[in-house]
Amino acid sequence: MNNLLVADSVSKNFGNFTALNNVSISVPKGSIFGLLGPNGAGKTTLIRIINQITMPDTGQVMLDGEPLMPEHIQNIGYLPEERGLYKSMKVGEQALYLAQLKGLTKQEAKKRLKYWFEKLDIGDWWNKKIQELSKGQAQKIQFIVTVLHQPKLLIFDEPFSGFDPINANLIKDEILQLRDEGATVIFSTHRMESVEELCDHIALIHKSNKVLDGKLTDIKRQYKTNTFEVGLQTDTVESVTNAIKEKFEVMPATFKNLNDDVKLNVKLKAQENSNDLLKFLTSKAEVHHFVEVIPSANDIFIQTVKNN
Repeated sequence: MNNLLVADSVSKNFGNFTALNNVSISVPKGSIFGLLGPNGAGKTTLIRIINQITMPDTGQVMLDGEPLMPEHIQNIGYLPEERGLYKSMKVGEQALYLAQLKGLTKQEAKKRLKYWFEKLDIGDWWNKKIQELSKGQAQKIQFIVTVLHQPKLLIFDEPFSGFDPINANLIKDEILQLRDEGATVIFSTHRMESVEELCDHIALIHKSNKVLDGKLTDIKRQYKTNTFEVGLQTDTVESVTNAIKEKFEVMPATFKNLNDDVKLNVKLKAQENSNDLLKFLTSKAEVHHFVEVIPSANDIFIQTVKNN
């Protein structure tokens, strides 16, 4: 697989504390890679190493096939969880300054800023000071200066913090479009619904160790339990329920649906398949709801952390 970023056996200690222990990840080009983990797991340390804010004690980071070097910082856009805008500076003045730090000429920076300010409908903010903006408004400015120089690698650490649902969805769509235009994204968040919507691949770090990584669909496949949500309509609730329990393993149902008399979670054995179950159900009642239970990113996160 063609990877833009590879961290190979990276470790980092701060005194007697191990922040990262022999962690390796590979981020495919043109993907959104979810970097997940509980607070204090080591995610931020790895992000700081990629940004060359700190250096690893052992291991190596490669960017586009080359050992990470100071000049590569021009190819990275970083939106930190702790925002870094100067509150007393005007929005336009600050955006131009940060764009030029990333290598853009003033003329090119103005051109690109005009495009983004119009796209996000914030043209009248140019002469406002950051301290006059709400947290969500300031976050839009931080997002723009992160992507403005069109870097190969974008790193977003909790990018939706401070946004209402409408603006969170707006930024989500922009991230997806940037990926479709060729950018590679590392996305760190505690919002598992955002992982479901955005991420192609994930890695989970827990207590300084990588405990899980891979393509999200493959990981979901590994964690599924051959369980189906079943919703039935019948006039003989008790007899239908007992018949299902006699033939299959039945668990309490937690899903929500409308107008069903019987709601069950049915777990199949290795030799059983969904057709067997559906055929049996249709012989006993009217089937209104029949869905395989696919573990969510949140389920996988919780289960993996508990197991480790």
